[in-house]
Amino acid sequence: MALKLVIGNKNYSSWSMRPWLALRANDIAFEEVFIPLYTDDKADKERILSFTHSGKVPALIDGDVTVWDSLSIIEYVAERFPEARLWPEDRARRAHARSISAEMHSGFMALRNECGMNLHRPVRAIELSADARANVARIQDIWIDCRERYGKSGPFLFGAFGAADAMFAPVVHRFRTYAIPVAPAATAYMETMMSQPAFQEWTQGGLAETFLIAKLEAV
Repeated sequence: MALKLVIGNKNYSSWSMRPWLALRANDIAFEEVFIPLYTDDKADKERILSFTHSGKVPALIDGDVTVWDSLSIIEYVAERFPEARLWPEDRARRAHARSISAEMHSGFMALRNECGMNLHRPVRAIELSADARANVARIQDIWIDCRERYGKSGPFLFGAFGAADAMFAPVVHRFRTYAIPVAPAATAYMETMMSQPAFQEWTQGGLAETFLIAKLEAV
């Protein structure tokens, strides 16, 4: 039985993007179930609840197992498909990858609030708060540190594309669409991510969507 991944709008749903990339980039077969977000349609809300009582996307359905929350889904997929090597094999590297992924999962609230993911958004800069600028600096430090440590193993954060890259993928779009200046090493990592086939597939899907959410288009 194929996995089912319930996702929201590719244009906006950064949380859906993360596990979708982890699966697609590793050629793990799954059925994509799309439910639009932020609609007033009661049926859409009921559809989400039919998959997960959290009432939120993403959610992964694997037979009688339901997993929700992006990072939990990625952890489940890593256990279910160990051959994908979503986490580094080396224990120290794996701890590092999990730590920065958890930091992404729980942190950087100023950047999230001020620079929502919107693939349709025309590229233009905005005035960021001091907290958001601090978030940008910290993310760059994470990327550059990983590339300096593990760059000999490949072009992604820990060499090959993995869970940590999937967790930071929406930030690449945020930095791009809000024209946020970053150091050359961070730019190089962004270019690597944007050339990744699964990343491009998600991006093209988001750009093809015609449903716009007014409150998310105002920034």
